[in-house]
Amino acid sequence: MTVGLIPGSFDPFHNGHLEVVERASHIFDEIVVAAIRNPQKSEAMFDLDERREMIADSCAHINNVRIVSISTLLVNVARDVNATAIVKGLRAVSDFESELQMAQMNRSLSGVETLFIPTSSNHSFIASRLLREVARYGGDVSQFVPSAVATRLKALFPGGEHDLVLRLRRPPRVR
Repeated sequence: MTVGLIPGSFDPFHNGHLEVVERASHIFDEIVVAAIRNPQKSEAMFDLDERREMIADSCAHINNVRIVSISTLLVNVARDVNATAIVKGLRAVSDFESELQMAQMNRSLSGVETLFIPTSSNHSFIASRLLREVARYGGDVSQFVPSAVATRLKALFPGGEHDLVLRLRRPPRVR
């Protein structure tokens, strides 16, 4: 049985991530999507359990997907799930340089190969970092994320963080 391991912080999970999972699901018998707590990134918008739930909801239509959350070395998870390969999505050439270094390190540590899947051009500009920023300021990101994620983002920032700051800074009305 072939197993593709797709790791990422997925904070939040977006349509580019979903595209990679869907495409990989046709290549491997099983896909394991691993939401990672990444200490190198800023404070997470969603905790690991929330991210795992959003990914599960977003991938419910794919029958060979399993969702896990991890806070250990990726190569340990690859061993634990018997991964045939680590699968990474690439948006642009700029992603390739850092992803190649990680792929080479992972192969040196464990022997597990990395498969790169380029996203389609209609998802190549989507980045979780940008989505977090737009959502915080009240922008509508629903076209870039699965509906389960859009619902969570709207609940988290109903009027946007920017509107909240403006309301707090306004002087009280004098009557």
